Amino acid sequence: MESIVYNQKGEEAGKIKLPAEIFGVPWNSDLVHQVVSSMIESARKPYAHTKNRGEVRGGGKKPWQQKGTGRARHGSIRSPLWSGGGVAHGPRQNEENFYRKVNKKMKVAALRAILSAKVRDGEILLVEDIALKEPRTREAKAIVVALSKIKGFSGLLAKKNNAAIVVLPAKDEKIGRALSNFSNLAVMETRNLNPVALLNYKFLMFVKPQTIVWPTLK
Repeated sequence: MESIVYNQKGEEAGKIKLPAEIFGVPWNSDLVHQVVSSMIESARKPYAHTKNRGEVRGGGKKPWQQKGTGRARHGSIRSPLWSGGGVAHGPRQNEENFYRKVNKKMKVAALRAILSAKVRDGEILLVEDIALKEPRTREAKAIVVALSKIKGFSGLLAKKNNAAIVVLPAKDEKIGRALSNFSNLAVMETRNLNPVALLNYKFLMFVKPQTIVWPTLK
């Protein structure tokens, strides 16, 4: 499976063979849905938290005597029956657990299915290299503008949100700083690719694809 590699000016710089076991996998909607929904659920943090009657401030004194008043008996104004009292059976942070286990093989299979779908839809852009003299947004913008002129990738500039992930083979401070001011672009290392991120962004821009060790996506 051959794909065109472009330079940072948006010109064709050659071709590269992509491994079919990663980029030639059929789509599996059930698997992708199961993996992605589980990962999103596992990342959920429980913020809702209520206090029970033992944690609400006050209420140490009995409101009135047990008998003789004609009113119902009460032992504390912090009972769940009272306004301002504790909450019975409310949500508790330390009791909520949204974790869902995702097997590694399933996660990798979903990752490959999404990558293959993006190749078929023409949403993967291979860039030979991004060379910046200085980590400045102005230089990075000129490169993004040039790449957006490639047929099918005008969305790099047109989309205001979640346009593309710039995938690097290793961490690069200069590229990261230069692209940090683009609200519609994200920078990520190859080893950190995951199904949720791939589905959140339209395009994938692989930088230095010739140096990427594709088998690491196992």
